[in-house]
Amino acid sequence: MSKLRVLLSAEQIRTRVEEMGREIDLDYTTGEPVYLIGILKGACIFLADLARAMKTPTRLEFIGISSYGRGKTSSGQVQLTKDLDVPIEGHHVIIVEDILDTGNTLTYLAKLLAQRHPKSLRIATFLDKPERRQAPVKVDYVGFAIPDEFVVGYGLDYAEDYRNLRDLCVLEEI
Repeated sequence: MSKLRVLLSAEQIRTRVEEMGREIDLDYTTGEPVYLIGILKGACIFLADLARAMKTPTRLEFIGISSYGRGKTSSGQVQLTKDLDVPIEGHHVIIVEDILDTGNTLTYLAKLLAQRHPKSLRIATFLDKPERRQAPVKVDYVGFAIPDEFVVGYGLDYAEDYRNLRDLCVLEEI
């Protein structure tokens, strides 16, 4: 049996995502569109809110990467499950991730997308768990650094449950 403990309230999340949108706007002032590439499925809610918080023209795209399966810890094996639908060559790109954990997924994805020759490539993550890092990753925009606890809500799941929670919660075993 599990219990949920609120780590970040919906209001805290909303405020920080709006701040991140303003930070990104300051970096993209040419009027060129930016592709926000959301990593499915966990980043979809963060991606939508981030896009609405930005004044910079955005285009939304999705990519599927798996390293967790149905467990609570990364398997260490990164697998592409859905590729982009459009070419990104010559475009500004921001990878939008729900949570930076070991760094393996973002390292893999950044290398993959860099080979497609975008005009620029940056990373925005909703959450960062620095204690779990195995691969160094340069992240340009971070929502929150959090402790090494298993979290759900605001798009993050456990076996596909809890994504719809407005708050970010720690999933505790009882």
